[in-house]
Amino acid sequence: MQNGQLLAAIDLGSNSFRLEIGLFENDHIRRVEYLKETVRQGNGLDSDRMLSKEAMQRGWECLARFSERLAGFGPSFVRAVATQTMREAKNRDEFISHAEKILGFPIEVISGREEARLIYSGVVNLLPQSDEKRLVIDIGGRSTEIILGKGYKPQTMESYRVGSVKWSMKYFADGQFSPSAFEWAEVAAKAVLDEALSLYPKNSWDLAYGSSGTIGAVADVLQAAGWPEEVITREGLDWLKEKLIKAERIENLRLEGVKEDRKPVIGGGLAVLCALFDLMQIDTMHAAQGALRHGVLYDLLQREENTDLRSAMVLALGKRFAVDIAQADRVERTALELFKGILDKPSLQASHAKRLEKKLGWAAHLLEIGTRISHSDFHKHGAYILDNADLPGFSMPELHRLSQLILGHRGKLKKLEIELKNPEFMIQLLSLRLAAILCHARREPDLKGVSLKPMEGSKTGFVIECKKSWIQQWPQSVHLLREECIAWQKSSWQLEFLEINGKTV
Repeated sequence: MQNGQLLAAIDLGSNSFRLEIGLFENDHIRRVEYLKETVRQGNGLDSDRMLSKEAMQRGWECLARFSERLAGFGPSFVRAVATQTMREAKNRDEFISHAEKILGFPIEVISGREEARLIYSGVVNLLPQSDEKRLVIDIGGRSTEIILGKGYKPQTMESYRVGSVKWSMKYFADGQFSPSAFEWAEVAAKAVLDEALSLYPKNSWDLAYGSSGTIGAVADVLQAAGWPEEVITREGLDWLKEKLIKAERIENLRLEGVKEDRKPVIGGGLAVLCALFDLMQIDTMHAAQGALRHGVLYDLLQREENTDLRSAMVLALGKRFAVDIAQADRVERTALELFKGILDKPSLQASHAKRLEKKLGWAAHLLEIGTRISHSDFHKHGAYILDNADLPGFSMPELHRLSQLILGHRGKLKKLEIELKNPEFMIQLLSLRLAAILCHARREPDLKGVSLKPMEGSKTGFVIECKKSWIQQWPQSVHLLREECIAWQKSSWQLEFLEINGKTV
């Protein structure tokens, strides 16, 4: 990446939406602008996990303002991620589809572990290099991420469904602070976080760091009251809790360093933080400058520098399920050659075309991961694995798209009727299905006599052209290709098989 390139990260959190714009300079990212708006989408999630219209509207209005600032940014240099509220919301597709139109960029719903990985990356990239073992904690609106790592490498990552918004709504819903409310909130938080004791024992880390919202707010209050800068201690937490209990209600709270938008959720966040200090025997926590959004920026940088973690994770998953690497490589090469022949490159940015090719390659590599479970329906098992895997670097929609490519690479197309409305997905799937056919004998296919082209005068049709000599040499492949043409007749797309002289076979 060239010096001077602007990058942008959008964090759609449960409490706040944040936009971080950075400038790449000499292997580092320098902040250019930071925007934060308290949206409180987490408050709009009801007991049926449905996001209210009001909460969606608040989010859309915020993203409209972010969109204005992002005018002129290329798609390769912007990444938007959504966290726990969107992971939970049953109607998230309604919010996201409209939000993407407003923002002008895709929005990725990331898993809890992916959120944890990005948080750790954001924290350590803004800390001095060190060999210390670091415990990183981020208390968000509806989830808490805990990560143990050394250097730039996270080793243990977990996400727990406990956060400042969720706990404030549940235990401080009337805006009243009392000793009993804090006691119940802390007990409940410990019940959720209890398993962290075995994953992050006291002797496994040297220093504890806290990231973002709740921890940053607590550190600010303590510093304003005379405690050491960017340091949180057990004594400081007890002092702050006592201040809240004495105030009794939110509207009575008078504390320097507490912003107005933080007051409604400080009770729940403080209770979770106290529970973590008790459970994990933390004496001192350092407030870190880095957060999720910074991790997203550095992840963008890695993708541009061809050190994309996702490619490494695909290889690792293939190895775990004993994928035949030679066959995977054959299918990948064949699928990409077919794909490049029908991709409408003039209408696409080169970077976008490259991303489509990369994702097709991943699907080809993972095509047979389901064979370790069953050979008869391995495409179904492979799709299930990807839909339920935690693969660092991937968002949940990315994994689902890969799962649908694997599910649809064989069998009837009716099961992908909705996905096939997307032309880019369609040409990825067509390339993958044809590549699997041409490589069915598990040997390098002869591609000199066969090609895939768009159908002349049609936006929904494609043609497999074959030389007569190729047809005579590879009769089994010809039979399978003819069957494939029949399969596509039952979809909204057309596929024809032609001899090289144009005669329909």
